[in-house]
Amino acid sequence: MVFRGPRRMGRPGLLGTVARTAVITGTARATSNAMNRRAANKDAEQQARIDEAAQQQYAEQQAAQQQAPPPPPPAPAGGDLVSRLQELAGLKEAGVLTDEEFAAAKAKLLGS
Repeated sequence: MVFRGPRRMGRPGLLGTVARTAVITGTARATSNAMNRRAANKDAEQQARIDEAAQQQYAEQQAAQQQAPPPPPPAPAGGDLVSRLQELAGLKEAGVLTDEEFAAAKAKLLGS
């Protein structure tokens, strides 16, 4: 018979406790890293969707601006301005406009 030393019963020895702690720590670290990678991937996917939506919205706005009709040309200033001033003078003479209202309307037409 070969003597193998005393057998311990009950709690594990120092090396057993160290080994168990190392296994638990390694498992916890691996789980934590996996969760962090999953969260980072989710964030990257969400940001990619947001970027894609923003690019699509920008493209739609650009297309809408290109399809918008050009603004109407400005009205001819010569004859129209004179007729509007004559109309204002007629309203003043008829007593519809006061001197202050006439002056304000005339300034507005002349752009001053």
